[in-house]
Amino acid sequence: MKRRFSLIVALLLAATLVTAAFAGCADSGDEPETIRFVDGQWDTQTFLTHVAAFIVEHGYGYNTTIETASNVVGLKAIELGEIDVHMEVANISLREPHQALIATGLGEDLGVPFTPVTQFWAVPTYMIEGDPERGIEPMMPGVESVFDMAEYWELFRDPENPDKGRFYSCIPGWQCEVTNAYKMEAYGLDEYYSLFTPGSDTALATSLISAYERGDPWFGYYWQPTWVLATVDVTPLAEPPYDEDLWNAENLYACEYPREDNQIVAATSLRERAPDVRDFLFEFNIPLEVINDMLLHLVDTGDDAPDAVDWFLTGYEDIWTSWVSDDVAGRVKSAM
Repeated sequence: MKRRFSLIVALLLAATLVTAAFAGCADSGDEPETIRFVDGQWDTQTFLTHVAAFIVEHGYGYNTTIETASNVVGLKAIELGEIDVHMEVANISLREPHQALIATGLGEDLGVPFTPVTQFWAVPTYMIEGDPERGIEPMMPGVESVFDMAEYWELFRDPENPDKGRFYSCIPGWQCEVTNAYKMEAYGLDEYYSLFTPGSDTALATSLISAYERGDPWFGYYWQPTWVLATVDVTPLAEPPYDEDLWNAENLYACEYPREDNQIVAATSLRERAPDVRDFLFEFNIPLEVINDMLLHLVDTGDDAPDAVDWFLTGYEDIWTSWVSDDVAGRVKSAM
């Protein structure tokens, strides 16, 4: 009987210790807090949201929900106390509602989910450095900046306008379509290049990938994150550093595109309700090349973004385990 009693005590003690491990994520009742995420439904945001929610639920012991809403509505819901976390607020397109939320004191920025969104003019790297494995010699060795491109326009001869080179510009309706036209004039390249506007992002991707597979010249606009840059190696061309005074039509946008971090935004109530989740979100950051790889994985497999959570947790353990304690990592691994 004494042995049995001792065993029962030991089991109760073990259960108490397990419960204590999750004590930080529980409120004053028996049920743990529910951390409510919003998903604005673009691939990177959906992926980030599901990765974070999985770790918060299985690693920290909280309940989680993921609500679908537009990004503007999601930010307003944080202000109203209906949502706790927005994993990717794009400053470029959501600046006004983002700043309005921060001004209320009910929301705060908790970090950067991945290296900033970038936009640039580029050429395939083999054009500058060559590619010995493919037998490609450098076509424009030493080229570094947009101002070098006037000398090489004939490499990019436009079949529809052979007196000029072809520059693959932005997608119709995107602001960068207008911006690129101004920049071309600012750099004196409008004399040497015609702007070709692809009909869609698929058409722009096809133009670059097709040229890359053939080892042909290509000069144009691109951005990250994107699955395309997980398949090809391009070199962005240097421009004058970003200057807010130049970033307008009057001054022809005569500098590089602004590089702005997207933000993880959360309700300030997490400071009291779930401080460990808040600390975790401060640590959350995925390298840009992994985001590109994730987008390529979705293209290759036909999976939806939530399906990539296991792909990421399994294949990039060194990244996400650096955000959390060993105990939290162990619980996440057990739940995978």
